[in-house]
Amino acid sequence: MSPDPGLTSAAILALLVLSGFAAALRAALWNASRTRLGELQKRGIQGAARTLALLSDEDRTMGALALAKLLAAMLAGGLAAFLLFHLFQPLEASLASLGLIALFALFGLVLPDAYAARRADRAAVILSGPGQALVALLGPPAAGFEALARGLLALTGSHGVEETHTMHEELREAIDLHAKDGTVVKNDRDMLSGILAMQDLELSDIMVHRTKMTMLDIEDNPKEIVNTVLKSGHTRIPVWKDNPDNIIGVLHAKNLFAALQKHNGDAAKIDIENILLPPWFVPDTRAIPDQLNAFLKRKSHFAIVVDEYGEVQGLVTLEDIIEEIVGDIKDEHDAVATGVRPKPDGSYLVDGSVAIRDLNRAFDWTLPDEEANTIAGLVIHEARMIPEVGQAFVFHGFRFEILKKRRHQITALRMSPVKRDADEPEAG
Repeated sequence: MSPDPGLTSAAILALLVLSGFAAALRAALWNASRTRLGELQKRGIQGAARTLALLSDEDRTMGALALAKLLAAMLAGGLAAFLLFHLFQPLEASLASLGLIALFALFGLVLPDAYAARRADRAAVILSGPGQALVALLGPPAAGFEALARGLLALTGSHGVEETHTMHEELREAIDLHAKDGTVVKNDRDMLSGILAMQDLELSDIMVHRTKMTMLDIEDNPKEIVNTVLKSGHTRIPVWKDNPDNIIGVLHAKNLFAALQKHNGDAAKIDIENILLPPWFVPDTRAIPDQLNAFLKRKSHFAIVVDEYGEVQGLVTLEDIIEEIVGDIKDEHDAVATGVRPKPDGSYLVDGSVAIRDLNRAFDWTLPDEEANTIAGLVIHEARMIPEVGQAFVFHGFRFEILKKRRHQITALRMSPVKRDADEPEAG
């Protein structure tokens, strides 16, 4: 029986269209934002409602579209081979088949997928109507195949890796969207974003580094210890013996002042070691939400952070974690951001130890904080060197000029916004 070239070609073309449609809709649904689709639905866009309905049963929808692509490819390949081997010699038919496979992959899979992924929301809304009909048709057999696959996995003792689609990205998109339209003010946006950011942070990201800690030597004169506590303004101060890594306790100002009162203000009579609180050591890799829960459970607000070798890296307090949510806790005399001084020319004098997250929160910047916690660390990371005083670099939309340095540590720098297309470092 000889195939009808016209009908067979039309069938192959229809299958090509089906494959392209399924690939485009699958890519659009995968990349679409539920937040933006919800906004479109509120405006009365019917396609948005249909798209959200498809996403409400994502497994069934994606399974049906994957099955549609598979069936289209298989049927088109079979029809093409049947037609070509009746029209041409085997060698010519084989070469022609390879060409058709390439065209089918390009126009039936790759191009529709790439195009829809870049215009996900719009493509999903446009394609959702026919998509519902296709899913209604192929959804049941796709669900059957999925159940069969799960059964086979169970027989082999394997467990499929369930894709965890956390709501963090969706929540961030929703916060940004409402911030743009004025529904959420900046302070509320920063607070909500801070709560989400905590999930990805460890204690090493927010702790007070050991170089900035106030610490006491148990061998110091009690009068000197009292003066240090009064000058520090801190309620709790770690106390060490023999070397700073050997922290033997935490001195609480309340206990110190109670002892002073007991001895009529005579600091020399106070036995500092007897009024110390036991230190609490926590690993620097602990997640911030875990530490927050530990603070609440232990009813303690202060912990010493150590690395895997037991060496002191810094300290963390309950206030540090709260500030990750609400921002710096400061009074009316504090600067906009601690360690930052805006200048009339539009530049900023910044201490090297200022956290990048604090700058982003205070000035609504978008400096990256994946590779470094402080602004000095960002400069060193981007420059791939330890700069000298007077050197300057341009990246991420700012010019960074090194003003002060202590040994290998950048202690002060000037940041100036620049308009520049390329982030090329430049030596000053």
